[in-house]
Amino acid sequence: MPSVDPPVEYLAAAERAFGDRLPLAVRYAELLVTDGVVRGLIGPREAPRVWERHLINCCVMSEMIPIGASVIDVGSGAGLPGIVLAVARPDLTITLVEPLARRTAFLSEAVTALGLDATVTVVRGRAEDLVGGPPAADVVTARAVAPLDRLAGWCLPLAAVGGRLLALKGASAAEEVAEHREAIARLGGADPVVRLCGEGLIDPPTTVVEIVRERAVVKPRPRTSGRTADPGRSTGSAGGRGSGKRRSRRG
Repeated sequence: MPSVDPPVEYLAAAERAFGDRLPLAVRYAELLVTDGVVRGLIGPREAPRVWERHLINCCVMSEMIPIGASVIDVGSGAGLPGIVLAVARPDLTITLVEPLARRTAFLSEAVTALGLDATVTVVRGRAEDLVGGPPAADVVTARAVAPLDRLAGWCLPLAAVGGRLLALKGASAAEEVAEHREAIARLGGADPVVRLCGEGLIDPPTTVVEIVRERAVVKPRPRTSGRTADPGRSTGSAGGRGSGKRRSRRG
């Protein structure tokens, strides 16, 4: 098993990012490189790079989240960035949303193992399932889930008006913003802004696209042709397909 302690070259960054919560972050790293690899949540080649590519990379975005905020993490997968934020920021209330059962099982076990039950809830479902459910969040996060227009369609309805979507993106973030700016405006989002988090701490810094939800948009009701929809059909959704609405909660 690869060492779960931060590599020497990233130790200072990890200490600054997690502060006195670093030992808990190390415990989470251990879960990722053992159970996370065995269950196929991260690739075996990612295990030696878990600190720079996943933990620190996700943690630095917390500088954009206000104290005491409510957060919904869409397509949480192995808990990136949701569990990382919960480890670093015990002041946050976080809901992890993930449609796949094997992933929600890992998330629930990790939340319990890390003692995060008081602040973290795991929900099995798609982003669409939550609309009209839990209270709208101050912040909605997502990492490597979908192109920006689809991501905004799934995530903005989960944010309170005035709340924000924070989407972790790569080097193509500015191109995505230019391509999908009009679609985001139709969805009620403000002009997207590309932010760099962790400058001077990690290289390259983490790229986050910030979209404020300016207004609620009511989707038009689909016209029916008199035929009954096939209940067995499912459509693509945030984090997976055809997950149904079964939910599992911890905390």
